[in-house]
Amino acid sequence: MICTSIQNKKLEEILELVASGDTEMAEIRLDRCPELSVEDIGTLFSETDIPLVATCRVQECQDAESRLGAAIRAGAAFVDLEVEMPPASGKRLRRLAKECGTTVIRSWHDFTQTPSLFFLHEQLELCRRYGADIVKIVTTARGPEDCERILSLYGQVPEGTLIAFCMGEEGRSSRLQALAKGAPYTYAALSEDDAVASGQWAAASMREALYGPRKPYRCTGVRIPCSKSFAQRAIIAAALSEGVSHLSAYSSCADNEAALGAARALGAEVEESSAGPADRVLTIRGAASASAPARLFTGESGLLTRLMIPLLAALGEGVCEIDGEKTLTKRPLSGANDIMAAFGVTLFNLAGQPSREIHVPLRINGRLIPGRAEISGKGGSQLISGLLMALPVCAGHTDLYVTEPRSIPYMFITQDVLRKFGIALSCEMEGGEEFMETRDWAYCTRMHFKIRGGQKYRSADIDLEGDWSSAAALLVAGAVFGRAEISGLDTGSLQADLTIMDILVEAGAAVSRIDTDFTDGVGSAAAAAGVAPSRGTVCVTKAPLSAIDVDLNHAPDLFPVAAVLACFCAGRSRLSGTGRLAGKESDRAAAIKEMLEQLGVAVSIEGDDMYIDGQAYSTRLLRGTLLHGGRFTSHHDHRMVMALRVAGLGADSPIEIDDAECVAKSFPDFERAFRAGFGEEF
Repeated sequence: MICTSIQNKKLEEILELVASGDTEMAEIRLDRCPELSVEDIGTLFSETDIPLVATCRVQECQDAESRLGAAIRAGAAFVDLEVEMPPASGKRLRRLAKECGTTVIRSWHDFTQTPSLFFLHEQLELCRRYGADIVKIVTTARGPEDCERILSLYGQVPEGTLIAFCMGEEGRSSRLQALAKGAPYTYAALSEDDAVASGQWAAASMREALYGPRKPYRCTGVRIPCSKSFAQRAIIAAALSEGVSHLSAYSSCADNEAALGAARALGAEVEESSAGPADRVLTIRGAASASAPARLFTGESGLLTRLMIPLLAALGEGVCEIDGEKTLTKRPLSGANDIMAAFGVTLFNLAGQPSREIHVPLRINGRLIPGRAEISGKGGSQLISGLLMALPVCAGHTDLYVTEPRSIPYMFITQDVLRKFGIALSCEMEGGEEFMETRDWAYCTRMHFKIRGGQKYRSADIDLEGDWSSAAALLVAGAVFGRAEISGLDTGSLQADLTIMDILVEAGAAVSRIDTDFTDGVGSAAAAAGVAPSRGTVCVTKAPLSAIDVDLNHAPDLFPVAAVLACFCAGRSRLSGTGRLAGKESDRAAAIKEMLEQLGVAVSIEGDDMYIDGQAYSTRLLRGTLLHGGRFTSHHDHRMVMALRVAGLGADSPIEIDDAECVAKSFPDFERAFRAGFGEEF
């Protein structure tokens, strides 16, 4: 990335520069912007989306600590602390930076020469001892050998942890070569006349040298479709309810339409209308005394299938069949037989599959019997969510124990939807010492649901929130290649895929939120029903990215696009949770590994972990290690299509996908939304 140094400017001028769209990130020379007050510094660093580096040379500014402290408190992405800074000041600022999540750069400069390699190593180690997240070594070049010496430092440290180059005209080329060596960013000037030090490039010239004809990706004006996880649960709950329900902000996709078909099969009446340019509303008149059809079609939706198995067993006369299409018929319903057997229900394959695992089409034999049961959650949460929806309408009470639960947030979504439709159940979580200390559900080893029988669903008017799993690809594209602004998302969501925000923050992307004004009609149906919409616009901006270490056991849908993100994060990333991927639209672990290898990325799977060796986008450009283009298979998996589209932004030639149309399963307008990043209207 290119960091533009800004000096001798007023607040309004700086704000205009960083909002221009031409500046990727900026160094604010607080020692050379004397007209910036401490209050101005707070405003600047809190209101700017792009990554900002706060720099204030102690030799040139008497109140450096207070100015740097104000920048850190206001949200500076980086703070540059010279090793010459008084130790007490440096310690206080490092402590403050840690509290505020600001990356600490410890820098050392030689404005006259480039010392010996031994001496340079000593300064590098000194910066590390002084608490550097990133070390910055800058010297003055008197000849090519000085540049070679300073650039040789990169071979001694992990990529992304060192910024080293030479000043002076002799050192000019080293500023760009630093990126090729693995620097997270390098410095440029607003113009040749506004250089902070001799030999500094103008930002426009450096952009041309680095990116050539490649333009930044800027995806704005995109409103994400509603969450399938919420929509399908709400549609089925509304179909079972007494009265009329209104589901606003609905968006159609193949899986959601299959859920509407299931609602009609249960006896509900469904109408669709529009309350505004971006607000489609479902009106569902429920069938309070719903009965199960003899045969139900669930399309390609694994979620809908697993929700309906327990419900059909609770509502039917003892024998029902479920059929589907495309990849659904090839995907095993892992553990379904054992789970349903705990409630007196047996599942049979209808297509003669030799495997003990159940596949669609299938037959359901037996009525759902409430009571006490302990089941494994290792296979996922979807069938358990179906039980949570079905058991309340049974005559008796149930104590349901789930051991080794996975995808826990999706069970919380089910509980939340049930609550809105008048169904009460309680959940107690258990775990070991880590869980007792943190109360973090990631450490939960057993869940106990207490479910009262004989309950009735009641109609509700709810606002369907945007789908984080659909938004993830666009957000990753913004984090690596430019900027993405996505509306219709709730940052307080129960969706597991909200964790894409945590992943992007861990990688180093600049993430922010803008609250949405609902005067355009979005959410009007919910507002009329007294439901307060909680949506906003999430902004992700390109920044220097470093390796990530994330557990995706509870968010397996993020795995493909998180793997592509890791390709552009400097260093080796670890993604945990490959064991959760086998039962998706494809064997996703194998499909992702195949995709990455074809892209030219080093990848390995060890146990439940996938390791990916990444390089920053700018490093790939200068090293000639862009991802490889060519013809790829999606394995008929919509998540793979989205990930490949993002990968194509950093490829050396176009990426062609054999079945890009399968993205309609969840996001029919994905291609149009993705092209919005190239200036096309969405």
